[in-house]
Amino acid sequence: MRLLTIFSILILSFSCSAKPVQILDIHFWKPAPHHLRLIFELSAPVTHNIFTLKSPKRLVIDLKNTQLVKGLVSPPNSALVTNIRSAPRNQDDLRVVLDLNVSVRSKSFLLQPDNTNQHRLVIDINRFKYSESGLPSKKSSSKPSLHQAEPQSQTPKHPFALKNASLGRDIIIAIDAGHGGIDSGTIGSGGTMEKEIALAIARELATLISKERGMRAVLIRNGDYFLKLRKRLSLARQYQADLFISLHADAYPNDSSVQGTSVYMLSRRGASSEAAKWLAEKENTADLIGGVSLSDKDDLLAQVLLDLSQAGTLEASAHVGQKVLKALRKVSRIHFKRVQRANFMVLRSPDIPSILVETGFLSSPREEIKLNNSNYHYQLAATILDGIRQYFANYAPPDTLLAHR
Repeated sequence: MRLLTIFSILILSFSCSAKPVQILDIHFWKPAPHHLRLIFELSAPVTHNIFTLKSPKRLVIDLKNTQLVKGLVSPPNSALVTNIRSAPRNQDDLRVVLDLNVSVRSKSFLLQPDNTNQHRLVIDINRFKYSESGLPSKKSSSKPSLHQAEPQSQTPKHPFALKNASLGRDIIIAIDAGHGGIDSGTIGSGGTMEKEIALAIARELATLISKERGMRAVLIRNGDYFLKLRKRLSLARQYQADLFISLHADAYPNDSSVQGTSVYMLSRRGASSEAAKWLAEKENTADLIGGVSLSDKDDLLAQVLLDLSQAGTLEASAHVGQKVLKALRKVSRIHFKRVQRANFMVLRSPDIPSILVETGFLSSPREEIKLNNSNYHYQLAATILDGIRQYFANYAPPDTLLAHR
């Protein structure tokens, strides 16, 4: 984990400037019942953190080394935002607070100057209609899929602490049920579809996590629909996940006696190929590495930042994979005794520790029966959660509730 610390130090050293960033103008744009856009006109790019408070409902924007030149404008007649205010922090920084009527999700991105505009920080604010567990609200008569919600885009996960939020934020765990829709995955001899087993266990795990103090689950797929692999990865990053777990069921066509669970992490070959893709597209992507955009970095600096991020992420993935694999021994035969490395696309987030759990072999009639048992789903989910607990007991992000316990 030292690499993550080095990475954080480098981020601060590269992003902080002796000359304060000036906010030249602030205005709202495109007010709508469920959407509002806030735009900061800036003298230079700014390092920023965004997070929400539940009670009272607020959206907080912290801007490093920033000064407000022009006064704030009143928000338009909006169902989302009732007021906006600001105050200096730590002598050099600025905090902007939006008072809210409802729970929201936000996504932010920086725009570079063009022929008519200065540097801009754009924040999209969208009404959030889902419960904190990542499952649709019980008050809703329909059952929309979770991925249709407006997730929060990737911003730094270490916001300055508020006095009334000093206990820290929840750890966010993205749970990815493999396959879905037209992609059934493995089909057992009894007709069991992998996509159904993966979703059942994912929902069970999300329910258990929602009961944990200091943790919150989001389901990448919460219904029988198809999601591209990169979309799953993208959603996890947009939800600012601290951990990504993909759930599957294995198959061994030539031997129905093969049984057991396995845990995988990304291979270094997969990490290298993903790094090449990110660097090739860094000028055109709005994605962030650990909360920092690559688009405004020269090639060498971008490579250094990406290498540091990936090295720390792989190390963290190995740690959490080992904890989960050890926990799974309590309820299941283990197929591979160690965490395996493979080039799975869904494990390629450069800055989110990610593992894939093969919960059993549907090609084994005996395990197919087990994997159709709801009590076994609970046992698998409970042991996976136990491994997650053990991991975050030692490696909780410093701005989280679990890090302060």
